[in-house]
Amino acid sequence: MMASTAPPAQPMNPSVPQGGMDELLPLVKQLTNPEQRELVLLELSKKRESFPDLAPILWHSTATIAALLQEIVSIYPLLTPPTLTAHASNRVCNALALLQCVASHPDTRQPFLSAQIPLYLYPFLNTQSKTRPFEYLRLTSLGVIGALVKVDDAEVISFLLSTEIIPLCLRIMETGSELSKTVATFIVQKILLEETGLNYVCATAERFFAISTVLVNMVQLLQIHPSVRLLKHVVRCYLRLADHPRAREALKTCLPASLRDNTFAQHLQNDPTVQKWLTQLLTTVGGEQSDANVQATFGDSAAASNQ
Repeated sequence: MMASTAPPAQPMNPSVPQGGMDELLPLVKQLTNPEQRELVLLELSKKRESFPDLAPILWHSTATIAALLQEIVSIYPLLTPPTLTAHASNRVCNALALLQCVASHPDTRQPFLSAQIPLYLYPFLNTQSKTRPFEYLRLTSLGVIGALVKVDDAEVISFLLSTEIIPLCLRIMETGSELSKTVATFIVQKILLEETGLNYVCATAERFFAISTVLVNMVQLLQIHPSVRLLKHVVRCYLRLADHPRAREALKTCLPASLRDNTFAQHLQNDPTVQKWLTQLLTTVGGEQSDANVQATFGDSAAASNQ
């Protein structure tokens, strides 16, 4: 009998997905080809969870990030007047999904910020059309920012505070879909949880009342259209604001009455975490005070901001 000439089987590395680099590298290279880009964007966005090294390869491959940014800026003319189609929205959102990978990866997060790539997404967050293509565009863009703040990183928060992200999120928190509101509120929550973010928001009456007013309006809408997921982030924002002495005093007047009574008790009965946060918030804030106390806390500008 002839001896087998087949090479011995190689042990499989469980950390390397099927196809691995042999599949990934050609796809990434094709991103720089405009004729192949659309299909490759779709393919990579679908398989991005299968490639743990996708972000570094995207970042370090020649002209790849430039190709993704080209996809983003090509949509700008469709924003005003709002003429974005579902097809164009899906295509650019596939590019945004790849940028989210870059924003999430520890090796590429800081270069991503240093290049100020999040600023390219702000025109998308600034849109107001409620059509599905625009809503999908805003939600996916929020996902990129959400990926940045998900990991506690003071440099990320410092970068975001130097931009217009808070006003952009506040608008979406008031006018977006429930899912967009939830992600935008999560971003504001993560900014507040960082000490520099809390101090920034509470530095002036205008900043504090900009957030407080939006949160009050959200609580009012949640009484009509309850969402425990959204309410959870709203309560957490209030609880974090209450950690700041000036905000804590102001909340004695500004905290919605529906959070003080049992308006949401039925909806929170299966969520002990939010129940705990709400109880802690009410204990920290204490009883209601008059508007005069708010003016004394933040100064004369507080009364004007609360008009």
